[in-house]
Amino acid sequence: MNWQARSQWVLKWVLPAAASLIIGCVLFGTLQWAAGQTDMVAEARQRDLVKLIVSKMQASVAHDQESATVWDDAVRKTDARDLEWLRSNLGEWMQTYFGHDAAIVLSADHSPIYEFIAPSDNALTLGDLRLAYEPLADALQKRLAAGDAQGITDRVLSIGESDLAYVGRRPAIVSVKPIVSDTGDIEQPPGQQNLHVAVRFLDRSFVSEIGADYQFAEMKFSDDAPTDAEHSFVPLKSRAGAAIGYFTWRPFRPGANVMEATLPAVGLAAVAIFVAASLCGHAIWRRSTRLASNREELQHLASRDPLTGLSNRAHFSNELAARLGAASQNQSHCVLFIDLDRFKAVNDTFGHPTGDRVISLVGQRMNEIMPAALIGRIGGDEFTVFLEEADGEVATAVCQQIVQRLRQPFEIDGAHIVIGASVGAAVAAGRADPSELTRQADIALYHAKAAGRNTFAIFGGHMDELLRRRRKLEHDLRLALETRSQIEAFYQPVYSAEHKGLSSMEALARWKHPEEGFIAPDIFIPIAEEIGLIHELGAKVLEDACSVMADLPLISMAINASALELCSDGYPLRVLSRLAKWNIDPKRLEIEITESLAFGGEAHSDRNIAMLRNAGVRIAIDDFGTGYSSFSRVQNVMIDRIKIDKSFIDAVQGDSKPLIEAMINMARAKGLKTTAEGVETDEQSDALVALGCDSLQGFLISRPLARAAMIDLFNGTGKRTFTV
Repeated sequence: MNWQARSQWVLKWVLPAAASLIIGCVLFGTLQWAAGQTDMVAEARQRDLVKLIVSKMQASVAHDQESATVWDDAVRKTDARDLEWLRSNLGEWMQTYFGHDAAIVLSADHSPIYEFIAPSDNALTLGDLRLAYEPLADALQKRLAAGDAQGITDRVLSIGESDLAYVGRRPAIVSVKPIVSDTGDIEQPPGQQNLHVAVRFLDRSFVSEIGADYQFAEMKFSDDAPTDAEHSFVPLKSRAGAAIGYFTWRPFRPGANVMEATLPAVGLAAVAIFVAASLCGHAIWRRSTRLASNREELQHLASRDPLTGLSNRAHFSNELAARLGAASQNQSHCVLFIDLDRFKAVNDTFGHPTGDRVISLVGQRMNEIMPAALIGRIGGDEFTVFLEEADGEVATAVCQQIVQRLRQPFEIDGAHIVIGASVGAAVAAGRADPSELTRQADIALYHAKAAGRNTFAIFGGHMDELLRRRRKLEHDLRLALETRSQIEAFYQPVYSAEHKGLSSMEALARWKHPEEGFIAPDIFIPIAEEIGLIHELGAKVLEDACSVMADLPLISMAINASALELCSDGYPLRVLSRLAKWNIDPKRLEIEITESLAFGGEAHSDRNIAMLRNAGVRIAIDDFGTGYSSFSRVQNVMIDRIKIDKSFIDAVQGDSKPLIEAMINMARAKGLKTTAEGVETDEQSDALVALGCDSLQGFLISRPLARAAMIDLFNGTGKRTFTV
């Protein structure tokens, strides 16, 4: 072969082959390096995500505890060793609602008051649990005794101790929280508080849930770190820095997948290598985009409430701070606090799964009302909203929409479920302190609840003072009931329209405050309902009323029952036991209820009304005609009397006369008695007698009287008639 031929061969074959080989080697080396770097980044991100999940779970367990441990009732029931209450609220419920695996209530000397351990194939002993929580309980008690409040914020209500440790042979999050008063009205010596221990295991179901939710392949817990290169791991470290075990998984390696897909292209000719390189670059870009998308999705899931898809507490707080910090000086914005009304009754009546569906549907409705707003779920039935470009007028309109939409029934499995919402709003302009703005919204929510719920309130400067006065009234009312002073029963006579003689009395609670004088019932009764004292208040009035009936055996008595009392499981027994104690015929007692209770279809109240009527107690509807009542609905309720509201009596000689006549005729046809409330003039009395009303009550006849004055009236004029 001559020189020219050899040169041609080299030019046609050797140089292209050499160039192709060099290009192929460079390409292969580049791909291998890029794949390795991509795999390293992906693996590091997965490790960071696992650490974040464990950290958030540890904080979540402590937050879950505060839903039941920062509570006056929890302090009282724990001190009283009410094991059934502890089981329902601090034991099994923590496992059912939050997934905790064990719960222990400890006394100040660490003696177990109550223990709950979820069933497991690896039986735990109290000794196993004690080894895990004893150091944390000791540390917490020392902090409590020293008055340490480090870490307490608007969202973290009490100090606590938490660590990762072995419980028996299983790794777990162990958290200890004190059981403390939410109002501050219960005195607890520092360091002598009862303690609550929560345990959440980190193996088995917890690991499988992480693997399923975040797509970790072969996710498991191991006592030892894996030694092979095929698995990644994260150590679980206690506060002392010791590793108690490892989460291991097969990491997602997009670079290796790319290499496997593109290796055949490396053997092609130079042109094919360039084409393959272009395709490979495109493949790498697609894989990287997918990885970034997966990470964004994981970050999105970590910032969302799993039930509603709304922002969780942490994400909402971070976003609120960022947006308020970046607001312009003339930009108005608003924070809303929303609390669902009657949601606990839904859980109690229909169960937690139905309650979860209601929460999810509430989230959907709020997204429909405020599609552009930042909405968060911060608790079981509590939501927060941040509205940008929203002044007071916009806030009012949005609050009205929320109250109206959440009042509409929810259709779940054929059942009509009706709740409601109370809303508090705070409006500010320009940059604002997120803590102060949320505090103001919280105060406004408090005022909305105090106004009767199912309404809203916009924060105003006067609310701080009103809140301080309300807190003082709460404290003073609690003290009055504890000392059995200041609260007494007054009695307003009811006269027969036919015979003109005293026929019965109505017992009414009166509060004579040592500084402010008589406080109106429409002020202190709602306070008693909200702070859980209505049962004690009702019991006192019932006891006084029974003692009067015992002294006056010919008189019958009416008392008022609130919704909370009538829906309580033990209410019929409390009433009948008091009647038996004073040897009083149940037929002499009449219980007055509101129209909403009579017609609301509440299972607990309907059952209690039936039990009381079966025992002989009579039931009356108070303020009839002002709420839900209609003539057709009266046909289906179990009552004995209707009390026509004063608003109708005031106009008995005008527009109300046909309505009152219809009410009396309807009652007579149904076999019910009628009483006219608020009779103040002779003209009203004459008109009502002419219409056929059975009984009259009002200032024309008598104002409410103290016990002694009432007995004097009965003994002196019980058989005298009033003038008509």
